[in-house]
Amino acid sequence: MNRVLNDDAAATSEPTSPASSAVDLDRAVELLAGKRIAVLSGAGLSTDSGIPDYRGEGRVVRKPMTFQEFRADPAKRQRYWAGSHLGWRTFASARPNAGHRALAALERDGIVTGVITQNVDGLHLRSGSRRVVEIHGSMDRAVCLTCGQVFSRADLATVLDRDNPWIDEPGSVQLQPDGDVEITDVERFRVPDCSVCGGVLKPDVVFFGEFVPAEKFREAVSIVADAEALLVVGSSLTVNSGVRLVDHAARRKHPVVIVNRGATRSDRRAAVKLDAGTTETLEALAARLDPSAMIER
Repeated sequence: MNRVLNDDAAATSEPTSPASSAVDLDRAVELLAGKRIAVLSGAGLSTDSGIPDYRGEGRVVRKPMTFQEFRADPAKRQRYWAGSHLGWRTFASARPNAGHRALAALERDGIVTGVITQNVDGLHLRSGSRRVVEIHGSMDRAVCLTCGQVFSRADLATVLDRDNPWIDEPGSVQLQPDGDVEITDVERFRVPDCSVCGGVLKPDVVFFGEFVPAEKFREAVSIVADAEALLVVGSSLTVNSGVRLVDHAARRKHPVVIVNRGATRSDRRAAVKLDAGTTETLEALAARLDPSAMIER
């Protein structure tokens, strides 16, 4: 029910003073100015839209369901779909925040050349970004594991409401980063089947135990290769695919700027690391990166 993750430990770092943050922002602007920038975003970018991250302060460590468990165990699919359905409306009602909009504006100005996102919330596309690679998929779709038919999640929600009229959505649910909700007592829940072949339906996202689709990763690498710098926002880079993209940028001698609360697995690769909030930092970068400085190429 989640994106591929390899470590549930929370990242920590020492607090950064406002003065040092301002210096780091200045250095980031200097490094990024006049360059085509690829962006890699993680869950920390969507927290200001009301979607929690996996490793925020005080967050309980979860043991997410693996793809193997989901596929093999009907009871676990039942538990997954019940919780995911209860969380869907809250998840789907999230709106892009100022950080998403800043990236979309930078793309319109020709500064950002593409966004690679580990998020499954669709907020980059809804904010106006156009070249977006969702390497972990999107929760607004479901796919049949047998025939490959794709379904709208909104349409499935209607079917689930019809087939499970007994289940009351709580007034306040504890939403997880993947749109799931922790619930119990779901034995009566009717799980949707593929209306084409009767096969098992799964949200079109990368679960634990699955690989990022090869074509998606190639598209992400292409965005990094075509750029001249990489900006990482809101990711602790715990997932190997994110680390590999940073390594691709570093091997091409592209400067890497990381904006994240807490340590990441690729801090040593960063030319600048800002321990700061994503929204305010992206707004500051959008205000200071001048599109007229871009060189015709």
